[in-house]
Amino acid sequence: MLMTDSTTIRVDRDTHRRLLDLSQSADLSLMEVLRRATAALEQQLFVAEAKSQMQRLRADPQAWADYLRESSLTEVADGVN
Repeated sequence: MLMTDSTTIRVDRDTHRRLLDLSQSADLSLMEVLRRATAALEQQLFVAEAKSQMQRLRADPQAWADYLRESSLTEVADGVN
């Protein structure tokens, strides 16, 4: 990826060392390690929020029944659920 615009961020020495270790062991640039770490955290937060919303939905018996009914309407016969 061509880096046309960048900025500087400050990190503590331990974090910098850990980033360098990851960079070297994965044969990636520091920028790519940071990109992947950012994407991984975004995904982790997304999944945590989705789980939280499902727990709230399941806590409401009527809402859960409605959800199950609606999801059954979108099922197809391809064997994938």
